[in-house]
Parts: sequence; structure tokens; C-alpha cells
Amino acid sequence: MGERLVVVGQGYVGLPLAMRAVEAGFDVVGVDVDTWRVKRLEAAQSYVEDITDEELAAAHRTGRYRASTDHADADPFDVCVITVPTPLRDGVPDLRHVTAAGESIAPLLRPGATVVLESTTYPGTTEEHLRPLLEEGSGLRTPGDFHLGYSPERIDPGNRHWHLENTPKVVAGLDADALEHVRAFYGRIVRQVVPVSSLQVAELCKLLENTFRHVNIALVNELSIFAAQLGIDVWEAIDAASTKPFGYMRFTPGPGVGGHCLPIDPSYLSWRVKRSLGHNFRFVELANDINDHMPDHVVHRLTLALNRRGKPVNGSRVLALGLAYKRNTGDCRESPALEVVRSLTKLGAKVHAAEPHVDPFLLPPGIHLTTPTPQELTKADAVVILTDHDLFDYETIRTTAPFIFDTRNRCHGPNVERL
Repeated sequence: MGERLVVVGQGYVGLPLAMRAVEAGFDVVGVDVDTWRVKRLEAAQSYVEDITDEELAAAHRTGRYRASTDHADADPFDVCVITVPTPLRDGVPDLRHVTAAGESIAPLLRPGATVVLESTTYPGTTEEHLRPLLEEGSGLRTPGDFHLGYSPERIDPGNRHWHLENTPKVVAGLDADALEHVRAFYGRIVRQVVPVSSLQVAELCKLLENTFRHVNIALVNELSIFAAQLGIDVWEAIDAASTKPFGYMRFTPGPGVGGHCLPIDPSYLSWRVKRSLGHNFRFVELANDINDHMPDHVVHRLTLALNRRGKPVNGSRVLALGLAYKRNTGDCRESPALEVVRSLTKLGAKVHAAEPHVDPFLLPPGIHLTTPTPQELTKADAVVILTDHDLFDYETIRTTAPFIFDTRNRCHGPNVERL
């Protein structure tokens, strides 16, 4: 038997890691507490768009991959990577999934094993929270008996160019020996490993990356609000600014932010600063305020647009295109599109939605799904483009729909109003 890897969590981070590790020669056990997921995985049916059914089937054919709901199936292991969710609950980091993973893995720890946390969290989590759980549950100590590391995930769902293997991987260890073991493991998985000096540097690195995005998205979102009021085409201004070859990075407005990374991850950093230093992280809090209110702004703009056409929101038929948080993916976690749909429904609009990527099983109840056929487009008082999947036929949408409110800049014409 080769080296055994257990990946705790088989979502959009853990499953690609498990598949890549099988390719690299590891014996892999993918553990997930979701029975539905495990049944799908054992049947070689992927629910993660970056992994195909064939890739899963190929992993099964090697005899070196299995999925399980039981952590004990990973015993014994050489490396364990924890990729569980780290949500916010009432503005406070919720580490219950990390806690459960640590407590379940601890009794299986053997001398010389390596445990790596990949879940995004505040600086200090690996050493202050996970380490005591592992030591208490195993009777072992680190440094010394086992190795502890942190490596922030950098998965971008739906990105066909940058994926796990060719994206540089930041790694850290509790001590120099742990760092070498963590670096050696990921060196078999990815092309470039980037070691840093401490666990907290690696934890902060991930939060810095996502806070950078969060703040800049908030900037262009607020700019789009004021540009519309000033009668200026913000999209044209963004296109013009994007021609500058230095000192500028393109960000575009939208109906809000979603997914696990935004706005949750920057709030982890804000919470840590407040708790440890007693200061407010004003940039993060301001970005949260702007981005959190973008769904309301979209509903307000649509309400005004319908009024100008002599139609109240109450009773209007609205076709929402896209419910995922980003285009060409099936991930609807924290999606602002869902908030827009909920708000319109509360106002009395008859909302139908087209979403070709998200599994209907993952959508909230009460969503009326349809497809954007010419008949559906014609019947709608307003078509709202919320997530600009490439599968949508924008030419047909533009030429068929009586009115379009476009939050993603995919349609142009006299019947189109853009965010």
C-alpha cells in the first residue's frame, strides 16, 4: 500500500485535491459527513463542476480512492488535509466543522503523520484551535510526534486556466520540520510551492487575497451607483481605464458578492482585529456595507425602470437569469441573485428563474425554474441578468425580451438598462 491521504471534506476544495492526489499516487480516502455526497461519489457522479464523472470513475478504477462518512475508514493515514467549511454565524467565525474534523481525526493520529488545515479562517486558528484538539485527542504532541501545517486553498470554481495543479500553493508549518513535510506533500500535488515563515502568515495570506477583491468590488459597486445618478456609463469608463498597462486592475460591478470567499473571509479578518486589537477594520466594514446592499439597489433600480414603463413591481412577471454567485459555475452559496429574487417575490413580482448550472436540489424552496425560451422572454415584463452564464443566448435575449435590466454588461440596445 502507498502513502495514505485522508481529505476531510469533499466539496469544491477537497474533491479536486483528492482526485489530484490519486493521480500523484496516493491512496486517498475522501471523508464527508454528507451522506448524499458520499453516495454520489461512490457512484462516480460528481457534484463539483471542476471534476467530471469520468475523472471520478478513473479514480475508482485505480483502486486508490474511496469516499466515506466514517473518519475511522482513514485509519491509518500518513497525511490528513482538512477542507471543511468555515461560515460566519451572527458575524462570528463558526469553527464547528473544523472542531468536528479535528476531534474525529485526533484518535487516528500516529507518530510521524502530517495534518494540514486548508479551510479559510482567521490568523491563529491552526495553532490555537486545531492543535489542542489534535494533541488532546491523540495523546501526541507537536512539534515532536506529528507535523501540523496550514495551506490556504486557492480554488477558483469554473476557471479553466488556473486549477489546483498549476496554481502556486502557499504552505506553512508549525516548525521547520513540519514545513518540510507539508512542502514535500504539496510538491507532489502542485507545480509550485511557496513556503512562508509561519502558520499565521499563511492564514493572513488567504484573507488578504479575498479582502483585496472584496474592497475593490465594493469600490466599483459604489461607483456604479453614483455614475448612474450622474448619467455616466460606468462600463465604458471601466473599459477605458482597463487600457492602462500599469497601476490598474480591472474589477466590475454586479448585484453583490457571494460564494464562501466573499464576503465571509474578509469578515474573519475584521473579527480577529476587533477581538485581538480592539480596532475596527474600516475598509472591510465599509466594503461589507456597500456589497451587502447591492441586491437592494438592483431591486430599486428595477422598480424605477418598471415604473417608467407604467408597470408596478407587484404583479409584474420577472425572468431572472442566473442564480449562481459567479458565471459558469453551479455554486449558489451566499449568492446575491437569490437575495434579489427573494426581495422581488416579497414585493409581489411573479418571478421565474433560469439557472443551467446549479443543481435544483441545492436551491431554496419556492424558486420557479424555467428556461429562457423566446416564449418565456416575450412573456416577461422584465428580464434581469444576474449571473452571466455563457450558456445563455444573449443575442436572442436582446432581440426578444421587451425590457432587460442587465447587472453584468452582456446586452446592449434601446430595450436594455445596465447597472
